[in-house]
Amino acid sequence: MPVLNKISQRFSRSLLAGLNRKLIVGGSVVLASSLLMLPAQAHHATGGSTPTNAFTGFISGLAHPVIGPDHFAFVVAVGLIAAFSLRGIVLPIAFVLATLAGTGLHLLGLTLPGAEIGVSLSVVLAGVVLATNRKLGVEPLAGLGALAGLLHGYAYGEAIVGAEMAPLAAYLAGFAVIQLLVSLGVFWAGRRVFNLSAGPSLNLRFAGFAIAGAGSAFLSSVLLG
Repeated sequence: MPVLNKISQRFSRSLLAGLNRKLIVGGSVVLASSLLMLPAQAHHATGGSTPTNAFTGFISGLAHPVIGPDHFAFVVAVGLIAAFSLRGIVLPIAFVLATLAGTGLHLLGLTLPGAEIGVSLSVVLAGVVLATNRKLGVEPLAGLGALAGLLHGYAYGEAIVGAEMAPLAAYLAGFAVIQLLVSLGVFWAGRRVFNLSAGPSLNLRFAGFAIAGAGSAFLSSVLLG
């Protein structure tokens, strides 16, 4: 009986690991395919109008990182990179904090030249990190998160320029919350697969290629107008 129990447990763990890997890889491919069908500038939940109250500000903040395909692809990549990196939790936290700072730069009237190009390049870079299965330390993770966060946050700021304090604060809270939920959700799922499987690298590379491909398409769209 103990032998049968061990065999059953190993089979269950192997099956679950396989299913989880397929979900991550398949989900990344579907995500990339879906994102390629959307314009990279489709970022405004309020139809391009500036939010006028806390409710519309919060909803716009929640929606911007999700309906903006370049932003969403990067947030998902952040969770995956964090899941397979030592102390990876630093990455989503650094990224989200930096997006708040980036929005602040925009609202202060400071200019980040080539911010949209930088956003697309960050998606490509994140995909390459996944595709090459590079394990990053705490400092590179924090640096990547902070730099990318400034660029993405600067882009977020465009949708809230001219808003009053209540919708502005709600907007900041909205996009911070949704980015944390998505990136930490992907982080948890990735860690779950990592704990169940000794070799997720090939699946991680497939996900990375899909995200890098989407980022290349976003970059082409920005460069070609």
